[in-house]
Amino acid sequence: MSAILSADDLNDFISPGVACIKPVETLPTAAPPPPSSQSLEFEVILDGQQQPTSSSSTTGTAAEPAQISLTDCLACSGCVTSAEAVLVSLQSHNEVLSVLDAAPGLRITQEDGRSNNNNGGGAWTVSGLEDPAAKLFVASVSPQTRASLAAACGGAVTEQQAGWMMEQLLLMGGGGGGGEGLVKGGKFGNGFTWVVDTNTAREACLVLGSDEVLGGGGGGFQGSDKPAPPILTSSCPGWVCYAEKTHPYVLPHLSRVKSPQALMGTLLKTTLSRVLGISPDRIWHLAVMPCFDKKLEASREELTDAVWAGAAGKPGRGVRDVDCVITSKEILILAASRGIDFFGLSKSAPRRQPAFPDPAIQRFLFPAQQGKQPRDAGTSGGNLHFILHDVQSRHTGSRIQMTRGRNADVVDYAVVKPSGEAVFKAARYYGFRNIQNLVRKLKPAKPSRMPGGKPFGSARRPTGKSAGVEYAYVEVMACPGGCTNGGGQIKVDDQVIVDRKAFGEKPGPDEQKAWLAEVDEAYFSGDEPDSAYGLVAETTGDGRSIERVAGISPLHIRDTLAHWSEITGIQLDRLVYTSYREVVSDVGKQISDTERVVQLAGKIGGGW
Repeated sequence: MSAILSADDLNDFISPGVACIKPVETLPTAAPPPPSSQSLEFEVILDGQQQPTSSSSTTGTAAEPAQISLTDCLACSGCVTSAEAVLVSLQSHNEVLSVLDAAPGLRITQEDGRSNNNNGGGAWTVSGLEDPAAKLFVASVSPQTRASLAAACGGAVTEQQAGWMMEQLLLMGGGGGGGEGLVKGGKFGNGFTWVVDTNTAREACLVLGSDEVLGGGGGGFQGSDKPAPPILTSSCPGWVCYAEKTHPYVLPHLSRVKSPQALMGTLLKTTLSRVLGISPDRIWHLAVMPCFDKKLEASREELTDAVWAGAAGKPGRGVRDVDCVITSKEILILAASRGIDFFGLSKSAPRRQPAFPDPAIQRFLFPAQQGKQPRDAGTSGGNLHFILHDVQSRHTGSRIQMTRGRNADVVDYAVVKPSGEAVFKAARYYGFRNIQNLVRKLKPAKPSRMPGGKPFGSARRPTGKSAGVEYAYVEVMACPGGCTNGGGQIKVDDQVIVDRKAFGEKPGPDEQKAWLAEVDEAYFSGDEPDSAYGLVAETTGDGRSIERVAGISPLHIRDTLAHWSEITGIQLDRLVYTSYREVVSDVGKQISDTERVVQLAGKIGGGW
């Protein structure tokens, strides 16, 4: 890896990584140990490249180049750009422990001295600011992570109980005031002041996403900022990275709504910094996610205080809204690093967390009852499911019609009136194999160079339009099966699962499929919504009528978002929306060192 490589150099594109596993797999199983003088380097040759003539040296025969096919690459998640490898390596369980042990953490108390009440009243004070390294620690946990850990614990543990175990591990004081978690072996006894559920941010993203597609809710788009139909989900960072690097023509279709991880990060950093009067860099936010690509998302310059605190709201270097991302399997490594058996943690609810410094945000982050999704909402947040129910609520008597595509990860949906007329069409595309078909449909036609010639390409159809344009919305996820099958989830062939299940031999595809079913079952282990799930009308204490769509109150979400904007003094569109930019490859281009420096100096955002 180049000595001058920096995390700011994010333009080197996907190419075989230094840790590519294919050369190792091609080694003969019974090969004798190589001589100490023989090189251990392997040359990677991609499909279509000319293989160089092998040569021998005085020190021994050079190893044959490793042949890598497209099938190999699609089956491996190891190849990222060198700069992305830096960004991923900077976010790990070691980073969590080193930050926790760097200095005593900040402590917050209310004016009357109480630090563990939920009335939200009184002024708040922060102690420990005299130490410049001291930080206030907050964490957010995804439901897919809790489901993965619940399955790893065994069928008797629910997703909610796995969440309580996470709180026992992370929270300051652990369960009931004991030092059961990370504080147990920490240098300064630091833990996280709050551990929040990203489900609350997910609900806000669902309402914002529906308003973006259907209109209403006072969307903050200005002119061309609104994405073009069909609007494509943008909460999957692997899909967004792929679009920015390889298919920039789909960027105008990407939803501008932040992902739940990003929205939660912005909410925590803006609210705590403004209400407590401390700098955003004194707040350290850890997100626990099912996906390694979420580490790359956290590194985006669009998701920093340069956007929401800057005068122009433009991307740039600043304090990240999410400081570190670790995955579900890294939670087990994090616990073991402190000598903690995660599976031995208490499965009961820990003591109540301290009140959040704003009562309205407190009610949003810690609702009295967390709504559960039905199984047909899927395991990736339910973006499409909510929009379909929102459309249905606006057309009395309509029904949702589902048509399965070429495989289980492609499904077409339509909201149909009693007359049979379709008023809304949408689809779900999971997995890169299916995403390839989607982006081909969206590819614009190329004009013919021949005089009077017809356009050619994907849009060459009798209607003259791309087949994908018939959809108003498409839910896109990179992982087949959705987010419970994320790359950072605990797998059936991980040693901890092999030991707990006592497999007689290495688990295969059938065991992995059964394991994913266990994770999905844990994800839906809560109470199912009642029969009136689709649309429920309620009346508040002040006489306002509240309609719940798919178990969520859009009015409550919009009121909370408006309050958030008010207390922070930041326009809502700068808080909840983001942007994307084409990433242009420099691979193969001959440029001088001076040009390279100019390019790096001129970067103002975009990319990963």
